[in-house]
This record gives sequence, C-alpha cells and structure tokens, in this order.
Amino acid sequence: MKVFRTLGIALLVLACANVLSAQEKAFSAGTWSVIKNTPPAGVGHIMMLSDGSVLAINSACRATGNWYRLVPDNTGSYANGTWVAAGTLPTGYNPLYFASQVLPSGSVVVMGGEYNACNAVWSNKGAMYNPKANTWATMKAPTGWGTIGDAQSILLPNGKMMLANCCNKDEAILSFTGTTYSWSATGTGKFDYNDEEGWTMLPGGDILTVDAYTNLGCCYLGYQIYSPTTGAWTTPKNNTVVNLVDPTYYELGPVSLLPNGTLFAAGGTTNNAIYTISTASWAAAPSFGKGLDIADGPAVVLPDGNLLLDTSPGVYKAGSEFFEWDGAALHSVPNPANAAGDSSYVGHLIMLPTGQAMFTDNSKVVELYTPSGTSCTGCAPTIVSVASTLTHGSVDNEVTGIQLTGMTQDSFYGDDDQSDSDFPQVRITDSANNVVYCRTHSWQPGVVTGTTIVSAQFDIPSTISLGSATLEVVTNGIPSTAVAVTID
Repeated sequence: MKVFRTLGIALLVLACANVLSAQEKAFSAGTWSVIKNTPPAGVGHIMMLSDGSVLAINSACRATGNWYRLVPDNTGSYANGTWVAAGTLPTGYNPLYFASQVLPSGSVVVMGGEYNACNAVWSNKGAMYNPKANTWATMKAPTGWGTIGDAQSILLPNGKMMLANCCNKDEAILSFTGTTYSWSATGTGKFDYNDEEGWTMLPGGDILTVDAYTNLGCCYLGYQIYSPTTGAWTTPKNNTVVNLVDPTYYELGPVSLLPNGTLFAAGGTTNNAIYTISTASWAAAPSFGKGLDIADGPAVVLPDGNLLLDTSPGVYKAGSEFFEWDGAALHSVPNPANAAGDSSYVGHLIMLPTGQAMFTDNSKVVELYTPSGTSCTGCAPTIVSVASTLTHGSVDNEVTGIQLTGMTQDSFYGDDDQSDSDFPQVRITDSANNVVYCRTHSWQPGVVTGTTIVSAQFDIPSTISLGSATLEVVTNGIPSTAVAVTID
C-alpha cells in the first residue's frame, strides 16, 4: 500500500502570497547560448511537451510535414539535448502559421494553416500527434468550416480546446469521448472577425482578446471578454487607451499575462498597453523606441516574472531587438545570433523546465536565453501529496498540489503560434543522479488557481534507476520544493 506525503496547508497559503509586481533589485540582462546539436533541418514553431521534450516543426517549404523532438540529456540539459524524429503529418497536410495545443491527455492538436505546402490557402486541415506512438492522425475541421487558416486557440478550464476560424466569427470547442471527438459551436456576441487576434486566459478562466479585424481604420480601441460558462463574448465599455492594431495588415503583438496581475499588450503599432486585472482597466505602456513594434511575434514570461519580447522595426521588416519588461520599465537585452536578419514574426519562444527560454527562427540555429533573475515569490508550484514509493514503468501515478498549472500561459504570440506551457511537468532525479522527466497527463487547465488543490497524473519510465530519488513538479520553468521518494 502506498503512503502519501502531505505538507501543511498553512505553509502552502504563504507560498502563494506576495507575488512581486517587479524585481526589487537592479536589472541585469540574461545571456544567449547556441545549443550543441543542430536540428536535422531548420525549425520554427516549437512546443513544450508533457514528457519534458520539445516538439518542433521543419519550417522550410516541403512536400511533407516533418516534426522533430529535442530530448534533454541525462542531466536535464537542453543545451546538450538530442534531436529525434517525431513523425510526419498526414499526406497533403503541411501547414505554416496554424493553431496548436497540448491537450491534458498529453497529445498535440494542430489545426489549419495560413499556408499549406507554402501555398496560401487558409487550410481547414488538421492532425493530432500521439507522443507515445510517435504518430500523427488526421483531424477534421468543425462541420461547415471551409477555412481555419492562421487561427488562434486555447485550452479552456474544462480541458477542452477552443478554436477560431480565421476568416469569420466562427468558433468551436473540441470534445473527446474515448477516441471519438466532436466539435460544438461557441462564441456568440463576437464583435469582429477572429483574424489576427490572440486569446489570453485570465485568472478564473475567462478569455481576453483585443479586437483586430475591425475594418475601422487606425484607431479602434476595442477588446472583448469570453466566458467559458456562457459561451458568449461581451464588450466592456472601456478601451485599450492606445491603438495596438497595425492599420494595414491588422497585426497585433502578444498580450501576455504576468504574475503581477497585469497583461502587457505589445502593439502591432509602436504603442504598448497594460491591462490591470483587478480594476479591468487599461493604461498606456512605454514604447520600445526606434520605431520598433511586435506585428506578430513572440514573448515569454521568465521565472522572475519579467517578460522577454522579440521586436522589429515595422511590419514584417528585419532587424529584431529583444527587451525585458520588469513590470515598471523596458530594458534592452542582448539579441540572438540571427536577429539582424529576422523580423519578429519568424521568432518563436517557449519556456523550458530549466528556467531557460528557447528561441527558434526557422533556421538550424536554436538558442537558449538564460535569465539572471530568480523565481518570483509565490510563483512556484507546491506539492501537497505524492506516493512516497513509486514503481518504475508504472502509469497514472497521482500528484496533488497548488499552483500546478502556473501563473500564466507563459508563451505568447500574435495569433498563429500557440505554445502554451501552463501544465505540470514531473521531474525525478534518480539514484544514479539522472534527471528523468515523466509523462504528465490528466491535469485541469487554469492559471493563478491560488490555494485550490489540483491534481495531475504521471507515468514513470521503465528505464529509471531504482532506489532513493527526489521528485519535483515544474511549471512555467519554476520547480517546486523537491520531495524524497523511493523508486522500486
């Protein structure tokens, strides 16, 4: 019979309190480093998987949709990780700029594509990746949808994927019953077309979007809130204060939830804005300067609560420059190797369990940004219970805790690059001092869940060394306090 370890709830409450709004020390920039092993081909879109590996698509024009995984080495290093094949998309499906989510099952859904095999078709095709089998299977679009294209998507608090149709106001929710799936319509009250918008989850599960495709010229300042409970969008009476939408292509930048209770909305113009959740109000934020904007482009929340942003000078123009927002000011930081030739829209950023941000730009140069700050106060997940004895090769082990799904979706973009990593990753350091990632699944999505105790399941590799070990849960690149376990 397994014995469970439980920590004092009073300590857990304290651990969630006092999240800092900004760093209390002088700013210090992080550093970039190129990973040791280059991928088999140039890679663009990347996603953190629940088994600790990174999924990446071959970004070049190609006849087949090849994917790869970067697997960390036995010390947990991604800098020294190994690339392995991760299957090929179904024949005829080869997308660029598409919707994507890691489901609570651990599987990956990819839908749509502004391009298919480098032809601009606003595809309605889709596929699901099974990490255990390392295979892709066809997914059909919602009934009647002729397009999905460069659409946005998000995981709702009930664990279901919500998907937009790029080219109208249609939205749908993906549900599974065993291996059978279905789509159901949602999203009544949408003001404008979904095109070019992104979705950001707020604490409590509502979704915020800044209206982009309004056809109202340069200065429409609207935004909307979606309720998963009602399935409807509502339009607040206030506005974004400054125009965030590029008037020519309707591009927006990432709208990023930060641990300090604000959203930093980077503009497709040179304007930026801050949304304060507690007051549901907007204010202008500092500009990047030098004509820089993020008309499509990535941002990632670092473990210290700062936001790393990829900017460039005007829509689709080259010359990327990187910044960190610390909640009070923008700080210029070093650029990755190819920045001079990149526009922000070719960049992709995700947070690794090591606390480093991974950056790709469709080339074979993959880099890691190692920030200088330490984890923000109250941001770490906390383990409440896990079995003290775990069996190698076993599945569906349970861990419970608070804040297991983090303070933020973590990775953000404009509309067509969703790489959310707000889920728990179970990391074990075994008796041989190997770092082993377990495949986690069956978590309930959500951000800033406070002191609510939530759970997830994890499967332990059969290759793990037996004996004394330590176990951590890592979310948003921040580890919990390790607990002692025995692997038998």
